[in-house]
Amino acid sequence: MSKRIRDRDGMYDFAIVGAGISGAATAHELAGRGHKVVLIDQYGPASMASGWTLAGVRQSGRHPAELPLAQAAVALWQDLAERLDGPTHYRQVGNLRCARTDAEAERIKAIVGEHQALGLEMELVSGNALRAMAPMLSPEVICASFCPTDGHADPRSTVTSFVAAAERLGAETRFGQKALALRVENGRVAGIETDDGFVAAGQVVLAPGVYGNDLIAPFGYRVPFEVMSATMMRSVPMPHRDMPVIGVANGDTTLRQEVNGEYRIGGGHEVWDGQLALDPWPQVRPRARSVYELIERYSALVPELADVKLDQLWCGLIDQTVDALPVLDILPEAGGVVAAMGFSGHGFCLGPITGQILADLAEGRTPALPIAPFAMDRFGAAADGTGVELHG
Repeated sequence: MSKRIRDRDGMYDFAIVGAGISGAATAHELAGRGHKVVLIDQYGPASMASGWTLAGVRQSGRHPAELPLAQAAVALWQDLAERLDGPTHYRQVGNLRCARTDAEAERIKAIVGEHQALGLEMELVSGNALRAMAPMLSPEVICASFCPTDGHADPRSTVTSFVAAAERLGAETRFGQKALALRVENGRVAGIETDDGFVAAGQVVLAPGVYGNDLIAPFGYRVPFEVMSATMMRSVPMPHRDMPVIGVANGDTTLRQEVNGEYRIGGGHEVWDGQLALDPWPQVRPRARSVYELIERYSALVPELADVKLDQLWCGLIDQTVDALPVLDILPEAGGVVAAMGFSGHGFCLGPITGQILADLAEGRTPALPIAPFAMDRFGAAADGTGVELHG
C-alpha cells in the first residue's frame, strides 16, 4: 500500500479524509509539492457523492462568489487527463438550460444577463437556433441559456486518475478505514483516530462529504447543511450524438450522454431518509415515485428518450448548505484543521481548483483565488436558505 517510507516517528505531513474529488485532488496536489501524504476513506475513491453525481463541469448557474473558482477549474480541466496520465473523459460540449414555462423563460433571461455582466460567455437561444443546437428537445421548450465552455466528465474515472497520480507521487492510501475523530494536542491538530488506529499527521484536511459535521462537532463547529437526495439513472448504451448537457431552469431535470453512449439523467431533491445500503459500496436507493416523476420530466423534455431502456437507478446525496455555497476554511478551535464541506451538489467541477486551494490552506499559504465567501464564520443564527437550482 505504501509508496514511500515514512519518517521513523510514523508521522505524515498531511492526512486527507475523504477520497471524493476534493480529497483526491488535494492529495495529488500536496504529494506533487513534495509532502508525505495519506488519503483516508471509509470505502474508496468516489464511493459516495463524487461517484453518484451527474459530473457536470460547468460555470453557468453559479453564484457570483463561486464563478471565479469554476472558471479556474474549467481551465484546469482542459488538459487534466494528460497531467494525471489517466482518463477523465472530459468533454467541453456546452450546457443548455431550458425554459419550459413563461416564468422559467424570464428566469433564464435574467441568468443570461447576470452571467454576461460577470464576463461569462453565455447566450440566449430560441427558435430555429435552439432546434439546430438540440433537435431532440421538445417543441414545448421556449428558450434556453447556452454556455459553450461548459461540459461534463466521468466521475469515477476522474477521481481514480487523481488517486493513481497521487500514489505515483508517493502518497499512501488507506481505503476501508473510517475516520472517527480528530486528535488535537496543545491546540494543534495531531492526526486522525480511525477504526484501525491513530494516524499521526502535522496537518489534516477534511473533505468527508455528508459525514463531516461528526468530526468537527466536538470542537463547537457545524456546517449548516441538510442532506438531500437526488434521483439518478443511467440508460443502456445508445448511438452517439453530438449534444450539450441539457438541463432546466429549476434544476429538476438534467441529462447528458456519456462517452460510451449511456445517458446519465438526474434531478429532483428530497430530504434523505438516512438509509444507506452496502452493495458492497454505499448505495442510496430511490423511491419509486421519484423515479416515475423523473422519467415523466425527462421524457417531456427530450421525447425520444421516453422509451430508452434503463440500466441503473440510484440516488446522489447533496450536502446543501443554507446559502448553497461550500465551506473552504481553517477551523482554529479544531486545531487548525482545514475543512472542505457543503458543496451543495455542485462541487465536482471545482475539484481540480479545490485541491489547489486546500493545499494552499494546509501549507499556511493564502490561495490566489478569493475564498472569503466560503468562510465558516459567515453563518449566522438566522441564515437564510437558498435553493439549489443546479447540481452536478
